[in-house]
Amino acid sequence: MNSDDYDVVIVGGGPSGATAAIELAKLRRKVAIIDKDGRIKPCGGAVPPRLINDFEIPDSQIVAKVTTARMISPTARKVDIPIENGYVGMVERENFDEFLRSRAKRAGAHRFTGTFLRIIRNSKGKSVSVVFKDKKTLKEITLKTKLIIGADGARSKVARAEVPGGKTIPYVIAYHEIIEAPKNNYYDPDRCDVIYDGNISPDFYGWIFPHGKSASVGMGTKVNGFDLKTATAKIRLNSGLDKCKTIRKEGAPIPLKPLEIWDNGMDLVLAGDAAGVVAPSSGEGIYYAMIGGQEAAFATHTCLLSGNPKDLQLARKRFMSEHKTVFRVLEAMQNAYYKSDDRRERFVSLCKDIDVQRLTFESYMHKKLVTKKPLAHLKIMVKNILHLSGLVKATT
Repeated sequence: MNSDDYDVVIVGGGPSGATAAIELAKLRRKVAIIDKDGRIKPCGGAVPPRLINDFEIPDSQIVAKVTTARMISPTARKVDIPIENGYVGMVERENFDEFLRSRAKRAGAHRFTGTFLRIIRNSKGKSVSVVFKDKKTLKEITLKTKLIIGADGARSKVARAEVPGGKTIPYVIAYHEIIEAPKNNYYDPDRCDVIYDGNISPDFYGWIFPHGKSASVGMGTKVNGFDLKTATAKIRLNSGLDKCKTIRKEGAPIPLKPLEIWDNGMDLVLAGDAAGVVAPSSGEGIYYAMIGGQEAAFATHTCLLSGNPKDLQLARKRFMSEHKTVFRVLEAMQNAYYKSDDRRERFVSLCKDIDVQRLTFESYMHKKLVTKKPLAHLKIMVKNILHLSGLVKATT
């Protein structure tokens, strides 16, 4: 196959790019995927049941099944939330991402390993090509294509070069350490710990997530100059994990808000972190990245059928139509509760409420706001107001 035969070239082979490649290959589109080799994104690795079911993820990719979430306040109070009627799956990104890329190749996508360099167009703008540096030969390779999907993560080079707002997308820096899972009284291989403490993160949270034989310990912040490694060391010390062997250390930006525009109006659309689709408050990104990949595939396929570049806007329109309400609620929660340790203390106190627990995890597991329990929503709204106003003590 000649390089100029591609319908779509995808820059980036994470969950979003790989999913887009799978979808397009199933539609019998000639698709290529370009990805760096050896990069492992720092990630807690949580995937909800809806992702596992919708994307047919085999049990072999699930390294742990979490049945309890523990919220830890600035004063070290702990609230354990049972995950009813199921579990939250945990994946190891090194293996999970490669699994998705291999699935894309089996579906018919062409895989290239290298570093994206630039996009070039002819003088009339009727031809577009992606140039990358091949890992093996170190030579520049040019792939001619009809359309491009930029799925190269936060701080996306594609977004910066092609899409308005791509240079200024806000983000937090996430850092974690993968350690050997211990056997002690504190650590539970079936529990996620989420730490709300300004000494650990002044504007986000810290975590301990089980990964089977290993665990992810880390935190995130957008505050310049905050020492992420020292904060992570505190988590390990406070949790009895300081003596555990460190397997590797990783850091990367995580976007905070979806971009207002995902396409360049001609021949390119963004997906995943490059489009900013990480859930506020929780920082969850894998599910939304894969949905974003699906929508980018739908938009490019539709554009190829119609010849109308406006169809590239379908990726954002369809994604936000389904998920914007959840994003707005989570953003409001982050703005309300992550401002101070007093607010964090009140948030953890609120998490003791059974209605909050059930509605939160029903929404998380199924990826939509629960609308069938209006009385519970009303009760939560009242409790929210009481906690934020200080009329309810955080210790109650």
